[in-house]
Amino acid sequence: MQVIATVGLAGSGKSEAATVAREEGIPVVTMGDVVRQETKDRGLDPTKDHGTVAQALREEDGQAAIAERSLPMIDDRLADHEVVLVDGIRSDAEVDVFEERFGEDFTLVSIDAPFELRAERIDARGRDASQDDGGEALAARDDRERGFGMDDAMERADVVVENTGSLESFHDRIRSLIRKHTRTRNANS
Repeated sequence: MQVIATVGLAGSGKSEAATVAREEGIPVVTMGDVVRQETKDRGLDPTKDHGTVAQALREEDGQAAIAERSLPMIDDRLADHEVVLVDGIRSDAEVDVFEERFGEDFTLVSIDAPFELRAERIDARGRDASQDDGGEALAARDDRERGFGMDDAMERADVVVENTGSLESFHDRIRSLIRKHTRTRNANS
């Protein structure tokens, strides 16, 4: 069993890493899906209220609320797969949950890219970086996510991947990282 999780600010490349994992046959648990489901359960619009609900969950149930809600999904996928990728850790409290649960079988990957490049990527998605995430500006979103403890989580990463080159180069690096962890896991089994 191996759980690989990604952490990084919006537009850094977490979703692209998840795409590579899926191409490698590795299931992905997206932390944002937990928030989207809770947003729907509260009768709110996930495209507009995602950030508000993420913050509310943490205020109501603690900084690790989303990670704790994702554990059954991770366990479900580990029942049929040796490796699972968790997309989108936001806080050091979430890292604590995964380290406590999975121990040596947990690897945290920080994906880094400068603000200007992340803004360009978000604009290329057809969204205005000045009004991303339901009207929230990218800088404000960065501040909100940093307020969750994202900087602390990124500092705790086992591996840091700088995503400043081509998409193909980034995919190759993530694919190599995933395969390395899969081989290491299989060799230790």
